[in-house]
Amino acid sequence: MSKKQKEIHCLTTGIAKQYPLGTSLHEIIKDQDIKLRFPIIGARVNNEIEELNYEIFKPKIVEFFDITNIDGMRMYKRSLSFVLMKAVKDLYPDASLRIQHSISKGFYCEIDNLGGEFNLQVVSDIETRMRQIIELDIPFENRELPVTEVLKLFRENNFLEKEKLFQYCPTLYTSVYFLDNQVDYFYGYLVPSTGYLKVFDLVKYYDGMLLRLPQQANPNVLQPIREERKLFDIFQEYKIWCKIIDVEDIGKMNEIVTNGKEGELIKIAESLHEKKLARIADMIKDSKHPKKMILIAGPSSSGKTTFAKRLAIQLMIEGFKPIQISLDNYFVNRVDTPKDEHGEYDFEALEALDVELFTQNFNDLINGKEVSLPSFSFETGERFYDGKKLKISDEHIVIVEGIHALNPKLSEKIDSNYKFKIYISALTQLGIDSHNRIPTTDNRLLRRMIRDAQYRNYSAIETIKRWSSVRRGEDKYIFPFQEEADIIFNSALIYELGVLKSYAEPLLKAIPEKEAEYSEAQRLLKFLSYFKPIVKKQNEIPPTSILREFLSGSTFSYK
Repeated sequence: MSKKQKEIHCLTTGIAKQYPLGTSLHEIIKDQDIKLRFPIIGARVNNEIEELNYEIFKPKIVEFFDITNIDGMRMYKRSLSFVLMKAVKDLYPDASLRIQHSISKGFYCEIDNLGGEFNLQVVSDIETRMRQIIELDIPFENRELPVTEVLKLFRENNFLEKEKLFQYCPTLYTSVYFLDNQVDYFYGYLVPSTGYLKVFDLVKYYDGMLLRLPQQANPNVLQPIREERKLFDIFQEYKIWCKIIDVEDIGKMNEIVTNGKEGELIKIAESLHEKKLARIADMIKDSKHPKKMILIAGPSSSGKTTFAKRLAIQLMIEGFKPIQISLDNYFVNRVDTPKDEHGEYDFEALEALDVELFTQNFNDLINGKEVSLPSFSFETGERFYDGKKLKISDEHIVIVEGIHALNPKLSEKIDSNYKFKIYISALTQLGIDSHNRIPTTDNRLLRRMIRDAQYRNYSAIETIKRWSSVRRGEDKYIFPFQEEADIIFNSALIYELGVLKSYAEPLLKAIPEKEAEYSEAQRLLKFLSYFKPIVKKQNEIPPTSILREFLSGSTFSYK
């Protein structure tokens, strides 16, 4: 092999071929006439995500992807966000766009300093300008610049939160993007040009706008708009909490940590949680009809178990005698468990539970009868009874936690007057900056990764490998029923990512380059790099904190 040529093994085509040094991924696509179902957006190069203008100088293994890949969809979302920001700046130079959070499978956005009324015409004008920018097919240009110059650019564009974020940047240089004459920074790569972004919509949504996104599996079709008023309200509540604490982005939080005031941040965040728990207990007590059953559901690593235990304490303060029952004990025998399309047992399906027995037991309890409670052996795959019986009085209230707790079919034959339903998730409103939101799923993934390592002896590779399956189960069995809840509890703690950083980084750095999960590990490591670690004041995290469920030091038992 010539010293001036390097072998590129393309997994997409199965071709290994020599290319001159400096050959770009674009040129490899053209040379091998590589086509996917949708336009190629990026590639994995030795299991790291790269843009198509990436140039080869060493032997590499390359795999190209389109929007149907999760990393391709991430690039699409970031790029579309930049187009939205530029459209707002083109039309309203003094305005500031804030991409706040995910809702209805899209991004909820607000505009500050518009200089006039925000109405349907404003949204229509912005959408029109976005389509003009996309039609021009303008390239996204990635430039490596000195941090001092980047700080100046952010100041000139009134990106004050980005300026604050990069004041703590440990490197001399960083990369920023230009779209025509507009500069911005994004957490991750973008697509080659605006012409790739034809599928989107922008609609008025409450007091702001909803940037509608394509479906990953079927990207010519937009995600449907779903009414998620309760979820939206809880995001707005968290936004108010952020303003109370005066921490709305990472730059501000890093400033607090630098000044040694993170202990105060911990105390305030935990107190807000405790206050919300007390309010929920008050709601249950003050209900017009006495409640006998509290149903709690939420996605993985939301802190459901700790939440249930803390709520039980608040209910005791109100004079209740709470009893916790696990839905796991209502599994059908293994031989009766349904199977999925691959012929594997589907333990997450509602049919894996004995809904009829669950209904009978709770109706008997409500009617004052004594009930023999089942148990389930995961070793034998069979239900058994060990003599455990239950009879409830007027003071008793039963807490039921499980993925199907909010599915109407689980308790449809139990009088709704006796039920109080709670949805819990870690819905962080904290942003990297005003244009880079923190996906709530990343927060939960880090929680789960740390817990898996601490208590289940799973590596970070194993957690990441399972995560897509976990997410599919959530999309199917949990998220569709979140609006069934009487109330939503946000378990995110504004300081937690600074704490999780020191636990997660060693786990992620242990993933070798040869593993497919390496690229996700690198993405998460970059994300965590924005945070200054909270180490010295970790002893101020209460032993009953939801965060203790994933770390250590909880006074609750999780057996």
